[in-house]
Amino acid sequence: MNAVHEASTCAVAATAEIIGAKWTALLVHDLSEGPRRFSELEHSCSGISPRTLAERLRALEQEGIVERHSYPESPPRVEYELTGKGESLLPIIDAMRLFGHSWLPCHHQH
Repeated sequence: MNAVHEASTCAVAATAEIIGAKWTALLVHDLSEGPRRFSELEHSCSGISPRTLAERLRALEQEGIVERHSYPESPPRVEYELTGKGESLLPIIDAMRLFGHSWLPCHHQH
C-alpha cells in the first residue's frame, strides 16, 4: 500500500471506531435536533442504561463531539449539545439512515 492509501485507511478506521461505538450514532442523531437533557437522551435511546449513557456521553465529550452545559438552577439542569466536530458527523449519520431505509428490513420499526 502506498502512504496515501494507508492514511485514508487510518482515517476511515479512526472514524469507524467513533461512529461504530454502540449508541453513538443514535446520540449524535438525537442531538442534531438541539440540546438535550440526560433524561431526554435516556428516553430516546430505549434500552440504554443510565450508566452506559453517562459513559457514552463522557467519551463523546472527551472526543470533542459533545459539550456538556450545567445550569445552576434548582434543581440543577444539565444539557448536552453537539460541537462543530459533532455536527460534522451528521452527513455520515444521514447516509446511515438512508442506507437503512433503502436496504434494511428493520427500517419501518424506527
